[in-house]
Amino acid sequence: MASKTIPAKKQQELQATYSNYKNTLQQLAQKIGDVEQEAEEHKSVTSPTPAAHSLHYLVARPIQGFWILALVLETLEPLSNDRKCFRMINGVLVERTVKDVVPALQTNAEGLKKVLDDLVKQYKTKQDDLEKWKVGD
Repeated sequence: MASKTIPAKKQQELQATYSNYKNTLQQLAQKIGDVEQEAEEHKSVTSPTPAAHSLHYLVARPIQGFWILALVLETLEPLSNDRKCFRMINGVLVERTVKDVVPALQTNAEGLKKVLDDLVKQYKTKQDDLEKWKVGD
């Protein structure tokens, strides 16, 4: 049975290339996680009634990734534009109107979705490159 030996220098090159692919994939996965975590930190609170003494709050909490923004937008959609709304900005709860909050949330949701889609695409491309490299293409 013939044994195929690879020179030590070639083995080191192969290991370095493999490690580079794995590190890049790990960094992209970390960035994806960071974007999802960033999205979870965007919370919105709305008051369901304008009555001053009977405020009940609907608190939109993170559910999965950035989809919370879509849920909040869906919740705010049927409300009138002058309805009182509260938004958490840098840890501070500020009073706004639905008219003021919805455009900002739409922009955030679109931006986060685009960034996340780009990162996932990069991850898949790099993963495909690794698989091709393993096969020897």
